[in-house]
Amino acid sequence: MVPAIDGIIDTTILIHLFRGNKDAAAWIATQRTLGVTTISRMEFIYGARGRSALATVMQLLNTFASVALTDADQLWAEQRLIAHRLSHGVEINDTLIASVTHRLQVPLYTQNVKDMQKVLPAELVIRPFVA
Repeated sequence: MVPAIDGIIDTTILIHLFRGNKDAAAWIATQRTLGVTTISRMEFIYGARGRSALATVMQLLNTFASVALTDADQLWAEQRLIAHRLSHGVEINDTLIASVTHRLQVPLYTQNVKDMQKVLPAELVIRPFVA
């Protein structure tokens, strides 16, 4: 069952929070219930360098609802990859993250607006702060 969430944050937002970006911290303090896809969780964990960083990553991830992909999400992502990989250079992980936003029809908060708007309507792709 999907938790009730107001939006999805992607890996770019997690990185800014991890690095202590003041604008990211100020924005996140104004939010209610945000989710993180399992894809972004794995990307963020993968980027941790050392045990201390991994502990910080896990602590940060645990403050957000985890949203798993469904079979339908994966099919949607595959269709977007087929349609846009060669013409627009879309990436696998971006289509998978976008698929959850598409299914739930909630905003995707990202610093990667340019790439995410290749597969999602502009009204669902939001840059919450200027980094």
